[in-house]
Amino acid sequence: MSAAAQNGARVRQNPFARESVSPSPASSRARPKSEHIAAPQGLSSPISSARNLAVPTHGETSHASSNSIRQRTGSVAHNQASGTFAPKFIKSEQSQRMDNPVDGIEGENDFSGKRYVWLADPDMAFIRGWVVEELGDGRLLIQCDDGSQREVHSDSVDKVNPAKFDKADDMAELTHLNEASVVHNLQTRYQSDMIYTYSGLFLVTVNPYCPLPIYTKDVMNMYKGKSREDTRPHIYAMADGAFRNLVDEGENQSILVTGESGAGKTENTKKVIQYLAAVATSNSPAAARPVKTGFSDLSQQILRANPILEAFGNAQTVRNNNSSRFGKFIRIEFTRSGQIAGAFIDWYLLEKSRVVKINSSERNYHVFYQLLRGADRRMKEAFLIDGLGTDDFLYTKEGNDRIAGVSDADEWNSLIEAFHVMGFSSEEQTSILRTVAVVLLLGNITIMKESLRADQASLTPEAITQAGKVCRLLGIPHDAFVQGLLHPKVKAGREWVEKVQTPSQVRLSLDALSKGIYERGFGDLVTRINRQLDRSGMGMDDSHFIGVLDIAGFEIFEENGFEQLCINYTNEKLQQFFNHHMFVLEQEEYAREQIEWRFIDFGKDLQPTIDLIELPNPIGIFSCLDEDSVMPKATDKSFTEKMHSLWERRTPKYRPSRLAQGFVLTHYAAEVEYSTEGWLEKNKDPLNDNITRLLAASSDRHVANLFADCADPDEEAGPVRSRVKKGLFRTVAQRHKEQLSSLMSQLHSTHPHF
Repeated sequence: MSAAAQNGARVRQNPFARESVSPSPASSRARPKSEHIAAPQGLSSPISSARNLAVPTHGETSHASSNSIRQRTGSVAHNQASGTFAPKFIKSEQSQRMDNPVDGIEGENDFSGKRYVWLADPDMAFIRGWVVEELGDGRLLIQCDDGSQREVHSDSVDKVNPAKFDKADDMAELTHLNEASVVHNLQTRYQSDMIYTYSGLFLVTVNPYCPLPIYTKDVMNMYKGKSREDTRPHIYAMADGAFRNLVDEGENQSILVTGESGAGKTENTKKVIQYLAAVATSNSPAAARPVKTGFSDLSQQILRANPILEAFGNAQTVRNNNSSRFGKFIRIEFTRSGQIAGAFIDWYLLEKSRVVKINSSERNYHVFYQLLRGADRRMKEAFLIDGLGTDDFLYTKEGNDRIAGVSDADEWNSLIEAFHVMGFSSEEQTSILRTVAVVLLLGNITIMKESLRADQASLTPEAITQAGKVCRLLGIPHDAFVQGLLHPKVKAGREWVEKVQTPSQVRLSLDALSKGIYERGFGDLVTRINRQLDRSGMGMDDSHFIGVLDIAGFEIFEENGFEQLCINYTNEKLQQFFNHHMFVLEQEEYAREQIEWRFIDFGKDLQPTIDLIELPNPIGIFSCLDEDSVMPKATDKSFTEKMHSLWERRTPKYRPSRLAQGFVLTHYAAEVEYSTEGWLEKNKDPLNDNITRLLAASSDRHVANLFADCADPDEEAGPVRSRVKKGLFRTVAQRHKEQLSSLMSQLHSTHPHF
């Protein structure tokens, strides 16, 4: 327990309905100056970074799955009617209640003989009470802790655990494992600043939304080399277990950090990397010898890569001031002696739509604001943005201007420092940041109609000036850029003709270009970081790795689109991976205890939904979307109708949406209704070929490299052939399936920790 809790300086109320000092993005307290994770010897200086501050609507947790409580015989399983993965030999909650009515309760009983139960409550989620009287017909009169008396049916209450299980470190040890007991245990621990709790094989984290002094060097030393049974639950215990397994067993490890936005995934991922860097440096036999291979710099570089990734990949959202808007799998390579030998970062699903559209209570990516407020005048003049602020750009003026408690200028200095630590030259830094300025300027190109009667778009006088700035920074000819924007050439048969572009089409083309430049720039940035962290040429063929996965959890919004399907598909695969690992271990335990049972692969319970999304035959959602993406007359409506005809009566996991254009899928967590509006365009992710050809031939080497795949191999053959014919066109769905397949292959080769 932390000092704060012991001294009573801060008494938390119910975290599921609390009115505390926890700040929201719009409140007076918010994301402070981002944490600089120092080299291992300096790990004691900062305490928990609190960049991601917000007010949770309920207790938010970061874990493998909210449904993933370790199941044992006689424990509460998931409702089998949900069609998820409840093992058949584990009774459903309803059937347990029928077999074990509350009149036979073995729950908490005080010296007066009171029988305590949990009741569902609309305000508090659950409330405790004791049985005053049995009224017959299965009805009970309950005296609740809030002073009220309620009459309920015995099937609607849950048993209360004996008092000795209060604040249990491992919820799998609870006598009565039900939802109310799980929530109560997490709540009481949370109020005592114990934010980490085990649940069988995995660790549950409840975000404290404030700094806690539980990440110091002294705390690290408490977990080094200690078994899980000898320490309290902590992210360091999970990281140390993975490190010891790697060193002792020589087996690759993985740590999966998932949860909803604001659950604390990014911060816990940073703590894992921080711990691994510290323990690998201090415990390695090589640490006592002179280092000639550059390993000492490598630990520092792995830690300092984070400010760069956060600047370009994180943003303020409604629930989180420092939300990662992309998934990442950080693979840290170790030698057999436990010394860091290299690292590699894979990234997934960057939210590039944020570049061009944000709501009023959010911000764009941090780097835009850092550049405008932190860069010196010489750089701003070179980037043609001198004297301009966030209110002067379309892509930044609609959202929040600042985050309270955060200095974008200081964050800028941290970014530049991290660039230097990572070995980025001044020229590389300038090239990377120049593309950020280009994206800002692209948003300011305003479009109008050429005449009142014609639909043809044209540029306003101010837009021509803005386009000139963009072309100058991109190293492409101005006239060709404007021509390609307003009068793009398309192939009709064997002839090339100019196409009429309306103002809305040109605006969409500019937004697509902005998103394309930013996404390609982000990918190039990660590639450069990986190049700096690569030590594969140092003869370390016997190295093993610990992979840390930080990715968004299951998402259900008021309106769910293509992005949510990709994220939920990813989580469906990860949940299947967890189920397989979890229950395989459980059944191995049965084998050791010589218990007779029939082997069950619980991962198959999720397979129908996964097949519905990814199967090529019968055609699944992604394959159908890819097929329609290359059909000239296909629309979002025709795609939706095709899905209805293919799957409506074939599987219970799919049904048409009754209120809008879309469909409903049954995932492991819940049913989700998806709107298919705009899916074909999002999947094609189209860029104006006339513009990308210019960019591929840019006089700026960095820009030309970003669009090298769009270059014309034969300039003299006339206009460029389409990328489809060159075999370079790949849809977003195809890319995501390939990335996810690669990720799952890596995870299956590891010993996972959740």
